[in-house]
Amino acid sequence: MFMHSLFPFNNMGCCKCSPERIRQFKEKSYMDGYCFHPFYRVYDLFSLRVQKREKIKINQTEQKINHKNLLLYMGRSIISAVFPYKCPACGSFFKPDNHAAINSLNNTVTRNSILSAPAQLSFKLLMDRFLCPSCSQDFLAVESPVCSKCGIMFKSREVDDHICGECFDFPKYYGKARSSGLYERALMEVIHALKYRGRIELARPLGLLLFSTFMSHWDPQGIDLILPVPLHITRFRKRGFNQAFLLIRKWPAIAKKLGFMLSDRQISRDALVRNRNTGQQTGLDRTSRKKNMKNAFSLNRPELINGKRILLVDDVYTTGATVDECARILLHGGAKNVDVLTLAHTMRS
Repeated sequence: MFMHSLFPFNNMGCCKCSPERIRQFKEKSYMDGYCFHPFYRVYDLFSLRVQKREKIKINQTEQKINHKNLLLYMGRSIISAVFPYKCPACGSFFKPDNHAAINSLNNTVTRNSILSAPAQLSFKLLMDRFLCPSCSQDFLAVESPVCSKCGIMFKSREVDDHICGECFDFPKYYGKARSSGLYERALMEVIHALKYRGRIELARPLGLLLFSTFMSHWDPQGIDLILPVPLHITRFRKRGFNQAFLLIRKWPAIAKKLGFMLSDRQISRDALVRNRNTGQQTGLDRTSRKKNMKNAFSLNRPELINGKRILLVDDVYTTGATVDECARILLHGGAKNVDVLTLAHTMRS
């Protein structure tokens, strides 16, 4: 009777103890903290075993991670001792920042902070692993005031964005051009290392820097097709890669992690081809470059171009002769409009 009055049962034999009453008994540690109903005893014992099992799994996982991190640290230490890192910009040896942002590109917070940060800070975050501390800060971003057409940065900082004299005198075929940084100092040396010394590992951080500039100046939904400026087959075979394509090939994966769609089909590496090996244009003036580029490109897949809003991507904007000739061919092929995005932009002397 005492048991029944303390824990009344219904006709089905189930305990009718209220949760509050059970909690009171547990707090007082009465009868080891369990209700007399066998269900509660079995459930609590099962929960304890599951929690213990989960705790063991967590400990084992943490041990594996610690062992993996230890092996990675030892491996990096040995490699750094035998093969020290050399800055591609200044040539000095340095200890890389293995915790740089480029190692955490799968982390949404880090990736978003890079994309939303000023270009100068983004460059440092992305290049800390590859450049010495001095060179990682030696970057000049292209900032307003700039030419609203070609994107060149004006030396005078007291004016607003407007069309420069050259774009006014010599109208361009493309709509607008924008760049991440000035073609000097560390950025110029890094681009040279990528193009001429085969340092293709630099394409990933530079590509993310370029993607940040793309997001700052364009609505991704307003671009139908992204084209890298093509290389002639002779130079492509000699170099082994097209640096413009390397800069954008990871963009669909980056866009997916940021929550919007940029399909692999929106990047075409063969829709536009270079017919002639125009040679190096370094040292040529605007008129010579334009003459050298005349009819140097053609459409390989015209069906992809018709009616499309196109973004043309290259590594360096010097006089604009190359991208403007590409834009002319694309517009004649039926493109709706063509814009230009480059990693670096030269300053006029």
